[in-house]
Amino acid sequence: MMPRLVGRVKRLPLPEQLRSFDLAPRHLSMLSLLLLDGPLTVSQLAGMLGVAPTTVSLIVGDLSRKGVLVRREDDADRRRRVIDISPDSRPAIAQWLSPGAHAWRHALAPLSPAQQRTFVDTLLRYEAAVATAPQTAPERD
Repeated sequence: MMPRLVGRVKRLPLPEQLRSFDLAPRHLSMLSLLLLDGPLTVSQLAGMLGVAPTTVSLIVGDLSRKGVLVRREDDADRRRRVIDISPDSRPAIAQWLSPGAHAWRHALAPLSPAQQRTFVDTLLRYEAAVATAPQTAPERD
């Protein structure tokens, strides 16, 4: 089932405005976080994505040059810089990613908060198991 889910998300059509930006799956994850959680620091993004801050900085730099993201001072702490989706790109990104967000809300709505937590915890355990699994193919019987 997981390959089908990932395949469907990857096939979500990019809005016309975003097609020239050469966006990849790694961009989808970062843009989803920024769309759903609001402005975040590079360190916060790195922690949530499970990658090094330098990797996030490179992606942010690339998308900033393309006008997809903006960096600005954090209102709460002017020493910090936060990353956000540019106002010009936000409508197209919301259009692109909203079917997935709506689908998750629809799928999780019938579950109690405890059941939702169990589901999320299960996905996190799955992710951790995949990350630590040996990289060789198992032998077939």
